[in-house]
Amino acid sequence: MNNSSRPSIAIAGAGLAGLCLAQSLHRAGIDVRVYERDSGPFARRQGYRITVDKDGRAALRRCVPPNLYELISTVAGAPGGYFRITNKDLRDAVTVRFDENIPDQAAVQMDRQTLRAILLRGLEDRVHFGKGAVGVEQDSSGAVLHLSDGGSTRADVVVGADGVGSVLRATTLPGHDPVDSGMYALYGRTPLRVRGRSMVPQALTSSGVLAIGDRPGRCMFFTSMRFGEQPSAAFRRLAPGHDAPVDDDYVMWGLVFSGADDPFPDQQPTSSQLHEFAVGLVGEFHSVAKELIAESQPEYTMKVKLTAAPRPRGWQMSRVTLVGDAVHAMPPLGAHGGNTALRDAALLAEKLEHAVAHGASLEHALSAYQDEMVPYAFQSVDEASKQLRRLTGSNPVQRWILLRALPRLHRATVS
Repeated sequence: MNNSSRPSIAIAGAGLAGLCLAQSLHRAGIDVRVYERDSGPFARRQGYRITVDKDGRAALRRCVPPNLYELISTVAGAPGGYFRITNKDLRDAVTVRFDENIPDQAAVQMDRQTLRAILLRGLEDRVHFGKGAVGVEQDSSGAVLHLSDGGSTRADVVVGADGVGSVLRATTLPGHDPVDSGMYALYGRTPLRVRGRSMVPQALTSSGVLAIGDRPGRCMFFTSMRFGEQPSAAFRRLAPGHDAPVDDDYVMWGLVFSGADDPFPDQQPTSSQLHEFAVGLVGEFHSVAKELIAESQPEYTMKVKLTAAPRPRGWQMSRVTLVGDAVHAMPPLGAHGGNTALRDAALLAEKLEHAVAHGASLEHALSAYQDEMVPYAFQSVDEASKQLRRLTGSNPVQRWILLRALPRLHRATVS
């Protein structure tokens, strides 16, 4: 450890996992600093609505102060409902009911920006924006994190929470870059109410929808973000002095497509160009889906490559580790990615805090975290990857069952 009375932890990346980890370490009295390449907390869009399942909720409950967990629970969308897999006409093939029997463990819906704003509370002097990680070196007493502004910082432990494009992964897990699935997704959001009318039919109010197109490799998903309490009101009451970044209910949507259909393979298209592309992609789907895209806010449209990380074969450093997408990037299916990242944060916090409290080895704490994390995280990677292949594959029998046979067994949900 360093010469101070407390060990120091440097976290590269101020996403959900990095901030959740920092909250717990800070509460435990550990010197934690977070370095983020963006110029501010909302300098760029990093996604919209996410499902926080029982693992994600347990991680947040363990890591954040009770007042912040209350705020999270207050603004979260209600648990329960259905998830539907449908054909392009929104005719159900498979429906899955969410478990509502244990209220504190039921999955809830959260706006990602709102959750990030809450996780920043109390860490204002611990998070340094405009300082991205560009490399890391380890020596006998810790590690040095090199930063994009030309500076560096020494810490007893460095944690890479810098996402799917992690710079630290190349040193910590060389040869383990995420594998390109050949698929992409366009994401966007649409106000829930447009001209006084709900963009989601009453029959789909409590369900998320994943619609499979007739063309292999094409599908669309959408789901509503309905806040439990309007965030601005909840922040005034529970976090005075801080503004809510998002205040209105909306519909988050995504369109999955093959890289072979990408008109911008070597370009950086504008959000307006991506929105125009989305309008064309959704042409074969039900009018509800087409209207969602047509009425969406073009500036919120973004493109993401869908990748899956390979399972680690061995870690190169004993004072540097990784959490979240930096180690286990996965396709956005099954609500695994964000929840697994939060679970990482809670587990790593537990191992580090135990080591500090008992004067134990930090290297052993990181090793124990990695040994425990890899099995559950890469089970999620495998499950999400299988779902992507199943939903975008070209197997004729499988597609006939999903798109023709099973929908005939269900009544039409929307006309």
